[in-house]
Amino acid sequence: MGGEQPDGRRFLLCLVVSLLLQGRANAFTMNCSGFERHGVDPAIFQAVFDRKAFRPVTNQSYPTHVNISFTLSAILQVDPQLQLMTSFLWIDLTWNNPFISWDPEECIGIKELSVSAEQMWLPDIFILESMNVSLTPSGFTTFVTSEGQIKYSMPMRVTSICNLDIFYFPFDQQNCTLTFCSFLYTVDSMLLGMDKEVWEITNLSRKVIWTRGEWELLSINKATPKLFVGKNLYDQIMFYVAIRRRPTLYVINLLVPSGLLVAIDAFSFYLPAESQNRAPFKITLLLGYNVFLLMMNDLLPATGTPLISVYFALCLSLMVVSLLETVFITYLLHLATTQPPPMPWWLHSLMLRYTRKSCPATAPQDNNKSLGHSTTHLPGLKEPVELVAKGPGLVVAEVHGCPKQPRCRQEHETPQQQQLVELWVQFSHLMDTLLFRLYLLFMACSIITIIILWST
Repeated sequence: MGGEQPDGRRFLLCLVVSLLLQGRANAFTMNCSGFERHGVDPAIFQAVFDRKAFRPVTNQSYPTHVNISFTLSAILQVDPQLQLMTSFLWIDLTWNNPFISWDPEECIGIKELSVSAEQMWLPDIFILESMNVSLTPSGFTTFVTSEGQIKYSMPMRVTSICNLDIFYFPFDQQNCTLTFCSFLYTVDSMLLGMDKEVWEITNLSRKVIWTRGEWELLSINKATPKLFVGKNLYDQIMFYVAIRRRPTLYVINLLVPSGLLVAIDAFSFYLPAESQNRAPFKITLLLGYNVFLLMMNDLLPATGTPLISVYFALCLSLMVVSLLETVFITYLLHLATTQPPPMPWWLHSLMLRYTRKSCPATAPQDNNKSLGHSTTHLPGLKEPVELVAKGPGLVVAEVHGCPKQPRCRQEHETPQQQQLVELWVQFSHLMDTLLFRLYLLFMACSIITIIILWST
């Protein structure tokens, strides 16, 4: 019997404690009488203010559910060199405080109150990718409902790490990540959720976004992986923010001028090969293109190798090759008009074959007409050369207007030498045409390839 007495006392003690706890739970309902005369009495929330250092739960084994939402208000800067994105966010956090409750009917219909955030417990939510100290202004308030739901909204300027791929600059799209996580509380103490759907966050961000400059918002997606740190497991929500660069500025300032300079360089091939203005003109274009690249260097990414750098290098290479081709043709013409070497038999055969294909056969002319005078221009001569047919197989060149000058040595040239000069001049023109066509073919293929890469 003596052993049963302690058990009876223990039962009575448990019964009294349970009744006291129930009474303590009913005490969470606040008495808001007098709101219509004196406003909100701070003493009503004093018990809540005293608990701000502790997580607001009746049982510490229960996790606190925190719902997260944000609005992307501005994309301030995207730094490809440092791989950083600076954005401006409005972050909304909501959770329940079981120690706050009142009856709106007894409180003249008040369903929501604003309370200073410094007096309330706040969840330690931060962004994992953030690289700067929180720039959230102080002095904000929380909104408390009659059911104990707390909503805390705060603006924040976030500079976050973003893995930027600038290969397709300026037609690039970037995918940056914003991961919301608790710094102290594991999944046993805090669980994260969503206050809004992702499409609602995306649509609201598109409507209120302030910057209409270089970047535009494409979409926002989410994922909810867990984060392991040692033996601790943390809950987190990852938002994937897809943004796209507006390329108009770079197309007008970079691509269009570069394309125009290359087009002018291509049209310069229509200048006569004997003209002494083609090479200086191409050199001037090449120098101007280098000055253009130096002036536009600030608009290009400082790191990596974007496709536009390959495009500029290609354009510069085409202009250099064009200049080298002009130098080569000028050398051939100079060689043909000074001391033409004997033409190899295989090259002579190719010349004859090309001449037969390109020049249609003509009817034989009268002997009287064949003995007439004809004038032609030879490279290196400023005056026309009159070719007088003296007989079959014999040609004598008479030069008018340049007596006693070195360029008049054609008067003493044999018919074989004159024919050799004409062959080398014709070969120079054929090489000029061939290299020009190869130049256009390579330029077209290269530009089409780059455009296809940009479009994908």
